[in-house]
Amino acid sequence: MMLRVIVLSLTLFAGLLCTTAQAAVLQRPVTLDTGSGELFGTLLLPQSDTPVPVVLIIAGSGPTDRNGNNPDGGNNDSLKRLAWLLAKHNIASVRYDKRGVAASLAATPDERNLTFDAYVADAVAWGKQLKRDPQLGPLILLGHSEGALIATLAAPQVDAAAVISLSGSGRPVDQVIRQQLSNQLPPRLLLRSNELLDSLKAGRVDADVPSPLQPIFRPSVQPYLITLFRQDPAAAFARLQMPALIIQGSSDIQVGVDDARRLKAAKPDAQLAVIEGMNHVMRIVPNDIKHQLASYKDPQLPLAAELGTRIISFIDAIGAS
Repeated sequence: MMLRVIVLSLTLFAGLLCTTAQAAVLQRPVTLDTGSGELFGTLLLPQSDTPVPVVLIIAGSGPTDRNGNNPDGGNNDSLKRLAWLLAKHNIASVRYDKRGVAASLAATPDERNLTFDAYVADAVAWGKQLKRDPQLGPLILLGHSEGALIATLAAPQVDAAAVISLSGSGRPVDQVIRQQLSNQLPPRLLLRSNELLDSLKAGRVDADVPSPLQPIFRPSVQPYLITLFRQDPAAAFARLQMPALIIQGSSDIQVGVDDARRLKAAKPDAQLAVIEGMNHVMRIVPNDIKHQLASYKDPQLPLAAELGTRIISFIDAIGAS
């Protein structure tokens, strides 16, 4: 019995303290009481005698969880892999399930009650909580896809040391959706989708949604889209006073290089890294639809090597300054 207890204790310890060639890393669950629901996340904290930089990782749109996985789009562990990459280079991180998603579902179980502003407020609250931790140093907000806009809006409110936009749009999201659908829909549905976008952009719900358009425009998600469509990513990015890094893959089928250039034009002192061959889930894959879609469901594919190099060198410079 004693031997069994020792084995179980060692197994538990191994789950909390993972040793790498670079550092020992503590992994533990973290929570945030927002006052309107509890959010759940994961902290990776490299063992260090001095405070280490910490990255708040903010996931993209829809039911994407803290690891970058989506029940509709598959598991690829993109954000989980990114967090461990940072940890191995002495950079802490917190990644979390947004309200209404995965472990944080109970915070807002009905998507009709979700707003983009609430997502921004949650990121601010996470940031403030991290800044109170004496083990943590400079706070960097990193957002992926729609999360990049959340990071951009939250960063000034929490006085972040830096912002990283990873596959973030440079245009209002209704324009992105309009462009994406223009290449996919037959004329009749395209006309209806544009009418729906016009209504939502004007702040009006429209319950007359054809069945093929329900996944995007279902009435229950329209209140959220209205709050999202009010945002102008480039204008928000231009207001940032802290250092910023823009990362975009050349093979991203959801967000284009032109979006990254719009962000760069809005904030000329930001760093821009266009990674050749990288797609939306941060992998280098052949630029055809078969390989693209397969990568969204393959957690074993390594992240693009240049992605880690760019992020780590940027954060190292922030820490040094």
